[in-house]
Amino acid sequence: MNNILVTKRNGESESLDLEKIHKVITWAAKGLNNVSVSQVELRAHLHLHDGIKTENIHETLIRSAADLICEESPDYQYLAARLAIFHLRKKAYGQFEPPALYDHVKNMVELGKYDKHLLEDYTEQEFAELNDYIDHWRDLNFSYAAVKQLEGKYLVQNRVTGQIYESAQFLYILVAACLFAKYDKAERLDYIKRFYDATSTFKVSLPTPIMAGVRTPTRQFSSCVLIEADDSLDSINATASAIVKYVSQRAGIGVNAGRIRALGSEIRGGEAFHTGCIPFYKYFQTAVKSCSQGGVRGGAATLFYPLWHMEVESLIVLKNNRGVEENRVRHLDYGVQFNKTMYQRLIKDDYITLFSPSDVPGLYDAFFADQELFEKLYVQYEQDDNIRKKRIKAIELFGLFMQERASTGRIYLQNVDHCNTHSPFDPKVAPVRQSNLCLEIALPTKPLSHVNDPEGEIALCTLSAFNLGAITELDDFEELADITVRALDSLLDYQDYPVPAAYNATMGRRTLGIGVINFAYYLAKNGVKYSDGSANGLIHRTFEAMQYYLLKASCNLAKETEPCKKFNETTYSQGLLPIDTYKKDLDAVCNEPLHYDWDSLRQDIVKYGLRNSTLSALMPSETSSQISNATNGIEPPRGHISIKSSKDGVLKQVVPDYENLKDKYELLWSIPSNDGYLQLCGIMQKFVDQTISANTSYDPSKYDGSKVPMKLLLKDLLTAYKLGVKTLYYHNTRDGAADKVEEKQLQQQAVVEVETEADDGCEGGACKI
Repeated sequence: MNNILVTKRNGESESLDLEKIHKVITWAAKGLNNVSVSQVELRAHLHLHDGIKTENIHETLIRSAADLICEESPDYQYLAARLAIFHLRKKAYGQFEPPALYDHVKNMVELGKYDKHLLEDYTEQEFAELNDYIDHWRDLNFSYAAVKQLEGKYLVQNRVTGQIYESAQFLYILVAACLFAKYDKAERLDYIKRFYDATSTFKVSLPTPIMAGVRTPTRQFSSCVLIEADDSLDSINATASAIVKYVSQRAGIGVNAGRIRALGSEIRGGEAFHTGCIPFYKYFQTAVKSCSQGGVRGGAATLFYPLWHMEVESLIVLKNNRGVEENRVRHLDYGVQFNKTMYQRLIKDDYITLFSPSDVPGLYDAFFADQELFEKLYVQYEQDDNIRKKRIKAIELFGLFMQERASTGRIYLQNVDHCNTHSPFDPKVAPVRQSNLCLEIALPTKPLSHVNDPEGEIALCTLSAFNLGAITELDDFEELADITVRALDSLLDYQDYPVPAAYNATMGRRTLGIGVINFAYYLAKNGVKYSDGSANGLIHRTFEAMQYYLLKASCNLAKETEPCKKFNETTYSQGLLPIDTYKKDLDAVCNEPLHYDWDSLRQDIVKYGLRNSTLSALMPSETSSQISNATNGIEPPRGHISIKSSKDGVLKQVVPDYENLKDKYELLWSIPSNDGYLQLCGIMQKFVDQTISANTSYDPSKYDGSKVPMKLLLKDLLTAYKLGVKTLYYHNTRDGAADKVEEKQLQQQAVVEVETEADDGCEGGACKI
């Protein structure tokens, strides 16, 4: 083995020094439990050969350690991470020790990698003070999955050559420096340090656009963009143009296309007939897929339309694998919009009448803005023989929706009445007509009449999340809310706006969406479960505290500066709070009292206003949660070790504090039904002012014929509606065969999502709930 020659990073050759390898692995293993240096060495030796590059040796060591991650030895995820951090720094700096912050920033600005304003806004002395504050040893707190996500998505790099230019602590300190650059010089370094500590110790999680973009010359960091199309060619073209601009800058897109008239509708007084929705949906799909978001993530969008649209039977099946290209648009996801009227027709075993929005004046707008007016107009148009329409049994239409939701997993649901009656916006002047890619944003939009239309409204939402695992007492939210709201609000002024309608909307509403990660760990460490109601009181107290302190932070910021310009279009300006408008059916599953002084806060909000129209939204956080080694969003884990697939390969991530809490975690497929999870979603929705990326999950093996009964699927829809849940995101289906493979290979309960079909009927006609 000692006769092997290796090629160093500078191109020189030397004999392989096994002692160097041993020292590096021993360093990486220090303080970790149940890891073996010799095991890593043995696995690595199998891959050594004459002429191997030293960087390839290092990568072999990393893979050897990562392969050993298992339930019995979870700390290999930190051993592999430390080896990866060592390797990353050698690639970025040519050595393990990072350079001084000022020297690093100056070099990166010269290379065009960092925003030149960093050097214009801060003195060398300020950089020196921040350099002394940075704790580069915090890099060693990352798990292996986190380091690979940092390398793949977040660290500034040349995505063609793979050259990496920075390590994580520079990312965190410079994100903070960019966001607080315009604060008073006497206090801004204190804010930078506070935000740096919150993010680099994983108390606050930042989303992909902020992590990857802030500090670079690219200045668009909103995670979610909502664009509404009107029923005209000019508006449809303007929508497609806006999609391209925002997809190219890392944003996930929500497209509301519900206004587009149905196939066969009159054009120009009957001079021609309309080609219907599908050609325009294809147009939007092409726009979404035209850019890869700078290599950070692929373009994606969810398109929304109402359940009562004339073409709904053709639209619901657009994503499935049947049919031909001409009648499918498979690379978009879809959000179908419901309200109380639709559910009532189902419960009464009645009919739903389908219309083209162009044929029923006022109906589409009332669907969102005024539920009583919608019901009145809907019945009126049903009785008008001069209007083109189609009737379909409600159970048949709901069944078709649920069948497609089950088979694709990605036909989503939006309850538009809940999004407007339990909303921070006055629906009479600022109705919510759509959600976004991940179904947690609910903001007003207005269609563009042309690309630079200043009267249109493209809604942007800037996200982050609190790590519930880092909360030791509920009043911890006060400091985290203050520093996070300040940072994200500053970002709204810091970023660029490629479309005027987005700038005007953002400056008017200043919408934020702060959510949570590590929810499953939070339940486990508190000894409560998703399924049995034991968590209900805790989650009520937790989200009450979170929303209270978010509102307090925004109100304090409004005192210091000014309220958002369209504060008068919020229900907050009327003295209404989320605790006033939630669905009261929720009280039957959670009777926890309120613990904070909401009346005083209400008075302050009416008096001083809010800096931000919205403050909370619960997003999936699928990749950003990995940076904090946290469970994602509010979801139960599928196994104690999660298998995360990314463009960098398959990564193993162990649930937090596995060795102490392994028996406390409630895994997804051990949960008997969606009931407890939906109750928790309803409790969270009571306080969250936007909405929640809530999933439903089913194990077909529990049911006759290995098919989930349609009656159960519909019961869950009605339960979610009854509890005030605004949106439903993924439909997860378990595949038992995949379970057995995973258990054999990894001794765990990880499972792979696959497609399945649900029953296409409901026993006994109407579902009796």
